Amino acid sequence: MFDIGATELLLIVVVAVIVIGPKDLPLALRTAGKWIGKVRRLSNHFRAGLDAMVREAEMQEMEQKWREQNERIMREHPADAPPEVERTGALPSPPAASSQAASSPATPALPATAPSPSSPPPEPGSAEAAVAAGAASPQPMQPYDATHSAHAAGETRA
Repeated sequence: MFDIGATELLLIVVVAVIVIGPKDLPLALRTAGKWIGKVRRLSNHFRAGLDAMVREAEMQEMEQKWREQNERIMREHPADAPPEVERTGALPSPPAASSQAASSPATPALPATAPSPSSPPPEPGSAEAAVAAGAASPQPMQPYDATHSAHAAGETRA
């Protein structure tokens, strides 16, 4: 803000010593410091208020954009429209299983755990390998209780 160099600062100190005097200079500097602190606090408070107003205006602008985009999307993709009408580029969803079962001939279904003949075997240690091997689902872990482990080890607490 102010461009005060070393020579200007030295000139201000010399004038202050001559005008105020060395005896009253510490009190004058203390008073000047208090006033400078008040001005800084006031300017910081003012700047924070302006920043808050700018952030609030930006938030309102963003909310307006989001509201407009949401309305546009809702107009383009109504909730009650069938999937064929939507312009998403995705294929329509398959018909329900009950109508498909009635129209198609009965075919034997493979169990869910059996791998298809064309798929590679599951990696060892994976969840698919455990299901294929018929392993039981793991039991949930119980919380650690120090009193039971101490009693099991034959120790007693005092």
